[in-house]
Amino acid sequence: MADKSMEPTTPAPSPTEEGIADITAASGRVVATDESAGAPSSGANSSSSSGGSNNNSTHVKVLIIGAGMAGLSAANHLLQNGCDDFLIVEARGRVGGRIVSIPLDNNQKVELGANWIHGVLGNPIFEIAVQHGLVSVVNIPKPHKVVATTEDGHQVPFSILQEIYEAYVCFLRRCDEYFLCQYSPPPDINSVGEHINYEIEIYLSSVQDPKEKRLKQLIFNCLLKRETCITGCHNMNEVDLLELGSYTELQGGNIVLPAGYSSILRPLSAQIPKSSILTKCPVKKIHWKRKKTFAGLETVDEHSENEDSDDSEKTVTEVPTGTAGGAQRGASVESNASSNCDYAIEGAVRIDCENGQVFHAGHVICTIPLGVLKHTHKTLFDPELPHYKQESIENLMFGTVDKIILVYERPFLSADISEVMLLWDDEKQEAASEEERATEAYLSKNWFKKIYSFAKITDTLLLGWVSGREAEYMETLPHEVVGEKCTEILRDFLQDPYVPKPKLCVCTSWKSQTYTGGAYTSIPVGSTQEDIENLAQPLYATPQAMKPVIVFAGEHTHSSFYSTVHGAYLSGRTAAQYLLANDEPDEIIMESDGSDLSAWMQGIALD
Repeated sequence: MADKSMEPTTPAPSPTEEGIADITAASGRVVATDESAGAPSSGANSSSSSGGSNNNSTHVKVLIIGAGMAGLSAANHLLQNGCDDFLIVEARGRVGGRIVSIPLDNNQKVELGANWIHGVLGNPIFEIAVQHGLVSVVNIPKPHKVVATTEDGHQVPFSILQEIYEAYVCFLRRCDEYFLCQYSPPPDINSVGEHINYEIEIYLSSVQDPKEKRLKQLIFNCLLKRETCITGCHNMNEVDLLELGSYTELQGGNIVLPAGYSSILRPLSAQIPKSSILTKCPVKKIHWKRKKTFAGLETVDEHSENEDSDDSEKTVTEVPTGTAGGAQRGASVESNASSNCDYAIEGAVRIDCENGQVFHAGHVICTIPLGVLKHTHKTLFDPELPHYKQESIENLMFGTVDKIILVYERPFLSADISEVMLLWDDEKQEAASEEERATEAYLSKNWFKKIYSFAKITDTLLLGWVSGREAEYMETLPHEVVGEKCTEILRDFLQDPYVPKPKLCVCTSWKSQTYTGGAYTSIPVGSTQEDIENLAQPLYATPQAMKPVIVFAGEHTHSSFYSTVHGAYLSGRTAAQYLLANDEPDEIIMESDGSDLSAWMQGIALD
């Protein structure tokens, strides 16, 4: 993870104390490399390196890379089980990863990343939110009126909109079924987009009126654009049909936290000592496969190893026995710290950071996002990751999804309207070749046609979504240009020349962010759920080692909850459990208070 700047290492700020993100006056672009005030820290629970020449060297039992949801979850699980000898190193100046909000001038907050808790029953994020009073179990939904209009301002009758939406949901559910069922899709149909369009064609073949048929097609097109933002892709033709059902949807709908999704960070950060989280500390190199020599631990020369041996379930490297000061293979080194996590080889992993600091750790929990791994995995790990992991990193998709937030001085939409669906006439786009659609010239004229709706967050806040190549292009534009284009769109679709210009336009830029590189994970054509399982596979230092040296976590490592915050949370907990196995206490504590909201909520009817 390379960083352009060399920032001092600082203790992590509280999620609410820091300036979480800046909106620059010149561009209005959200800067995710946010900074916070603080003096350089040497790490309160770290010890200096023995016999090393680098004064910045630190020994720690567990090093967690990344202070997003997976990293915070892993740290909390370690603490709950008596392991406090860990550090979290975070590249940004804040905790939270893809959970981040910014304050507006009227005491409002907008979420730039995660928006909803997806599902209730069995969702640990919902349980944490309820435990800490962040959401009420009694959820009264606000009235939700959607209007769909064409480019010339024609409003579609709600009955037609409802008919097409219900048909679309049915088509999508049929795509889900292929993952578990025994029957095969029609010949030459491999993607979700191809299958849904196949169903749409059959559905519309019975419509006689050409205008009605075209209108219904536009609604289907709009829903497919919406699906690219939900899935995290450019086009639904990219998403593997047989694997769509691998994602498990939890019951209960999408829940909005009244104080914003970022409010979940406070309870997750509260128990972790500030000195245990080092921000502005990007990792440059992870030396994970090392041999013990008389001079100390050295990185294995990958060229001297049999590369094919990497492709095993337990990736190992032999550690010679009987070396000076060394333990027997697989034996744990005793520590004086009162902690329940051992490490197989003292300082088995060396982590070099951009600021020159070096960490020696018994274990590493790596929560680096898939988007970053795609760009850096060959240079980040020394030696390179096993071939099966590299292939899975390259196989999986990490799409771009961005938000456009429009802030107004006064309300202008009717109070009862909650969302305006934009039914773009895509005939000209449909005629263009795939190569032409990827050109800058094409995107400059058409990027905004990927915005499928504007939803009302409050009376003076509108939210638009854009995905794929169009989102990547939008990230290059000044906020004034995006705001002006959105005003033009609203005036056309609402047939109202008096729609005001927003006083502020905030655009996210997740693809451009060095420490994210996109939005979230999906499974493209040719990839499988097994690729996610491969990413989650831990790496071991020796054939006899009881515990891995590197464990991977993050939404991209959860094979059924990928792309979600609860998937990231559960993967962090699993990563910690790998390191806690066979330690005291015998029974690993799963949650701090032992409550299980899911059990008693089974009997509650949720609207």
